[in-house]
Amino acid sequence: MRYTIRGAVRDVWACHCTLCRRLHSHFGAYAACAPADLDIASTKKLRWYRSSPTASRGFCSKCGAQIFWDGKGSSHISIAAGTLDEPTGLRLVKHICVDQKGDYYEIADGLPQEG
Repeated sequence: MRYTIRGAVRDVWACHCTLCRRLHSHFGAYAACAPADLDIASTKKLRWYRSSPTASRGFCSKCGAQIFWDGKGSSHISIAAGTLDEPTGLRLVKHICVDQKGDYYEIADGLPQEG
């Protein structure tokens, strides 16, 4: 599946929520853009899963890779950082949902941490 972002891309946030950890086998790393700036070349293989009452996750029906996270009423759509073509020019800038992080690792990179 191919997509293009035609506007600004937010730097990467690491999400340590329980669902991201299970889906990604550790934690999720997401950049983001305005929904209007995201152009999906073909939605033939794109499937959406409502993962909570407030969010849906877009994934490839061929390989199963999670690609997008779309929060209800959000001003952005999150994009799995590993699906972006390099060089991205982006960097990891924040950790979120750290209160749900796994007990098998520490976050020691000095970046800001939230809830």
